[in-house]
Amino acid sequence: MAAENILKGFRGYLQTDGYAAYKKPGMQEGVTHLACWAHARREFYDAQSNDSKRAGEALQFIQKLYEVEREAREKGLDPAGIKKLRLDRSLPVINSMSKWIKEQLQDRNVMPNSAIGKALRYSAERWAELSNYLYDGRLEIDNNLVENAIRPVALGRKNYLFAGSHSAAKRAAMVYSFFAICKKHGVNPYEWLKHTLQNIMSINHKDIKSLYPQNFKPDM
Repeated sequence: MAAENILKGFRGYLQTDGYAAYKKPGMQEGVTHLACWAHARREFYDAQSNDSKRAGEALQFIQKLYEVEREAREKGLDPAGIKKLRLDRSLPVINSMSKWIKEQLQDRNVMPNSAIGKALRYSAERWAELSNYLYDGRLEIDNNLVENAIRPVALGRKNYLFAGSHSAAKRAAMVYSFFAICKKHGVNPYEWLKHTLQNIMSINHKDIKSLYPQNFKPDM
């Protein structure tokens, strides 16, 4: 429910892991849902002890996709160049892997509840979402950037249980969010907070967005 409430009315690209709560928001009108190849890879990586041959073949397919991403970074390609490279090099790999997965799922030797069976179904059930990154060079192959950005929150989660009250926790979350925005935009949080506290009482409410961290100018 939380994901649905936050994303209600959202339009644009939505990249997530395989958590079921994102399925409904991902089907909203105007939303293009992207899955994460890092999570798909992890399923096959963990299945190596169950079926090393099939898991290894899947990892080889995925390795080729990441090689294309590495080449795009090394060449410093713009979004149009990245899209072209992906369609030329990654799309054939994805088509081959799609055919391979279907063949494995039809093999009676692959038990549905085995680790390799679950890994195959994980990707098969999200294949359109896993492929959507190909069609816009601004998109990422996985959501690792987001995962890395929220890691401090995840690591400190237990500490945030003792905010004192629900209202205090909400206020703390707002402060953490503002500081995270400062970090994203390279803004000194102390300078931003000082400027905001000095000006928030006198600014017109219609101009309140000018005090957001992303709009802060040190020379103001």
